[in-house]
Amino acid sequence: MSTKDFIEKDYYKVLGVPKDATEAEIKKAYRKLAREFHPDANKGNAKAEERFKEISEANDILGDAKKRKEYDEARALFGNGGFRPGPGAGGSFNFDLGDLFGGNAQSGGGFGGGIGDVFGGLFNRGGTTGTRTQPRRGQDIESEVTLSFTEAIEGATVPLRMSSQAPCKACSGTGDKNGTPRVCPTCVGTGQVARGSGGGFSLTDPCPDCKGRGLIAEHPCLECKGSGRAKSSRTMQVRIPAGVTDGQRIRLRGKGAPGERGGPAGDLYVMVHVGEHPVFGRKGDNLTVTVPVTFAEAALGGEVRVPTLGGPAVTLKLPPGTPNGRTMRARGKGAVRKDGTRGDLLVTVEVSVPKDVSGKARDALEAYREATADEDPRAELFEAAKGD
Repeated sequence: MSTKDFIEKDYYKVLGVPKDATEAEIKKAYRKLAREFHPDANKGNAKAEERFKEISEANDILGDAKKRKEYDEARALFGNGGFRPGPGAGGSFNFDLGDLFGGNAQSGGGFGGGIGDVFGGLFNRGGTTGTRTQPRRGQDIESEVTLSFTEAIEGATVPLRMSSQAPCKACSGTGDKNGTPRVCPTCVGTGQVARGSGGGFSLTDPCPDCKGRGLIAEHPCLECKGSGRAKSSRTMQVRIPAGVTDGQRIRLRGKGAPGERGGPAGDLYVMVHVGEHPVFGRKGDNLTVTVPVTFAEAALGGEVRVPTLGGPAVTLKLPPGTPNGRTMRARGKGAVRKDGTRGDLLVTVEVSVPKDVSGKARDALEAYREATADEDPRAELFEAAKGD
């Protein structure tokens, strides 16, 4: 199998399993698909035959623990198909850098020269290595927020106070109190060192000497101890989208810690906690509410006013003979969906039984009991209990 397959083909998608699928899940998915697309069951169907070959190839990789590990590492290293092997690719990765960047690799067309600075250490293929340090992405930050039930349904803007690592102000992020750090000799400014992983390619780790910065401070800054980073606190107004659920984790791109040397900021991950409501509940995109009704309303039918969350009440019609526990639907009165539409309000009827009955009400119920004395609502229950 070629290196191209390792990088460009998504075998997990071929088998329809997640990337963290167990060995048993992979085997089960393969057997199901193999039976469906086997040539014996699809005689004369070229598409089914091609699909069967693809499924078999995917199982050959993902069904073997060692091959699967190498496949996962290769795709993680090269960005799930972000790089294309050159025409001479075999057991090792040979890249046509000119094709990759739309220019001539030798002349640096379209990239400005010094291409080995970026990839020389990454692929461990030698070549001229420069001394240019690279931008560094900021750290991701995690935070938590507690919303009321209504805020979670409608969305809210909340203040979040966050602490993270940012470029040290005392040394302008250089780590050197004089502002003149030197390039790390170990990684030659790349911040990374290569390590072999088998399979004919190399992986990279952060440089142990400069901790991935690419720079070493000759005169360490007293504030940041030469790291170039210092603790920073800030308060940010964060918009939580409508319709979030309790326990949901929201990713806000570029709202994390700032990067170094022009690098992009990290991301902010917010864990959402939602409080309970005294009246309403939630099932997915639908809200729920239990509405008490009288025996007369349930038996004879009628109109019942039902509250909604943050809006005017709606009126639902009860058909005669409505049983206790029946659920009706008020469309468009639920939670906000991702597409901006709303779910429904699910209204469950609960027949209310008064604790004390007196006067005309008691007389009326006594008369009703006499009028229905011949009816036994438990007759079918006892018949069913006798069994066959």
